[in-house]
Amino acid sequence: MKLISVGYGNMISADRVIAVLGGVSAPTRRLVGEAREKGLLIDATCGRRTKSVIVTDSEHCVLSAVAPETIAARIKEEDESNEE
Repeated sequence: MKLISVGYGNMISADRVIAVLGGVSAPTRRLVGEAREKGLLIDATCGRRTKSVIVTDSEHCVLSAVAPETIAARIKEEDESNEE
């Protein structure tokens, strides 16, 4: 299992990530609200401002205080290291 850091000591499985979204658009907020209602929301911000929302294949939404570009770079690094 390949884990990536989503900030402040929190890790998620890189294999389960479907999308990394910016946390400010209306559709993203709607997605977060629906996940909250279903009990599928994981808040990994540690009380800080949400900068990205990570959607997994299990329909969970993970809130992160790390920028989407940073998370995408970490996933890419993980993929490249596995190819070697």
